[in-house]
Amino acid sequence: MMAMFRSFVSATQLRQHHHHPQSNGAAAAAAPTESIESQFSCPICLEVYYKPVSIVSCAHTFCGECLQPCLQVTSPLCPLCRMPFDPKKVDKSSCVEKQLSSCKAPCRGCSKKVTLVKMRSHISSCTKVQEQMANCPKFVPVVPTSQPIPSNIPNRSTFVCPYCGARNLDQQELVKHCMENHRNDPNKVVCPVCSAMPWGDPSYKSANFLQHVLHRHKFCYDTFVDYSIDEEAALQAALALSLSEN
Repeated sequence: MMAMFRSFVSATQLRQHHHHPQSNGAAAAAAPTESIESQFSCPICLEVYYKPVSIVSCAHTFCGECLQPCLQVTSPLCPLCRMPFDPKKVDKSSCVEKQLSSCKAPCRGCSKKVTLVKMRSHISSCTKVQEQMANCPKFVPVVPTSQPIPSNIPNRSTFVCPYCGARNLDQQELVKHCMENHRNDPNKVVCPVCSAMPWGDPSYKSANFLQHVLHRHKFCYDTFVDYSIDEEAALQAALALSLSEN
């Protein structure tokens, strides 16, 4: 929710900047301050780093907790550059921690300058941020249809374990089940989540299914995907809207 809010606020600020341009001097002075928080934001949770750690081989930095799921697989990949790394060579980022303690940035709600290390706790209690979050666009449910529902719609709510055949597992349960029971299983298997999707290949076998499911299926597609949408019509509508704005 907070990541969605940050994207919404950033887009709003960008539109306001285009509609109300500042003088060159003011813009130049404001730019470094506005970008400080983003420079010290974890690329996974999109929030200011919390207990940052860095992967030695590629030097990419993440919150320690955010990187933890990647360390649970036998051959982890960096979530940012996708390069393999040794899970034993992940170090506490003392340099970043020092910068978090010394740098300040304006709260995106009340504009008060806050030390980055205290930004998370400030935002959680900032009334302006809470008001802005309350005004964020809400997901609109799909409008009910009078058309008959096809009987051949794939089940995208629960899945079967590709290793042992355990049934009725939702995505989170599938991940937990495989981590607890099949962590060291070397077999290549078809991802039941991907194969249930319209774009999925039911014959493709993942070489490292656990790593795949940890990285690719942290959220439920149903939250973001309207399977009934006409993709061609949606594309044409987006192009028409883009042309009209220009």
